[in-house]
Amino acid sequence: MHVFDANALIAWLRNEPGADEVRKLLLTSPICMAHAINYCEVFYDMIRVEGEEAAQKAMDDLQEVGVTYRDDMNITLCQTAGHIKAVFKRVSLADCFAMALAKQEGATLVTSDHHEFDPLVDKGICKIQFFR
Repeated sequence: MHVFDANALIAWLRNEPGADEVRKLLLTSPICMAHAINYCEVFYDMIRVEGEEAAQKAMDDLQEVGVTYRDDMNITLCQTAGHIKAVFKRVSLADCFAMALAKQEGATLVTSDHHEFDPLVDKGICKIQFFR
């Protein structure tokens, strides 16, 4: 089971370095998901860089490949994300939600954000897998 942050999904959508690793996970993991906030990051980045049509196609492609859109905003998930943000200030709030979802589901978080996640690998919040 894998939770993907925005940069992992963008890398796959744009065939950036590491896209092959993300693709393998998307095709072999029994459950692939991303939090709504991370989906939003993908959407706004695609609009900003490639336009509205490309952004909508990206959303369709994510759904087609089986990335489950998780819009969980229950109190426990919000508090977990808030706790991560409070303790590890340099992590974006969106990535805190990705970590909270991975923790909640017992999943592995897929990312390439070494600058944010390297200090968190050994903190036991969730498993983290770097694709590049």
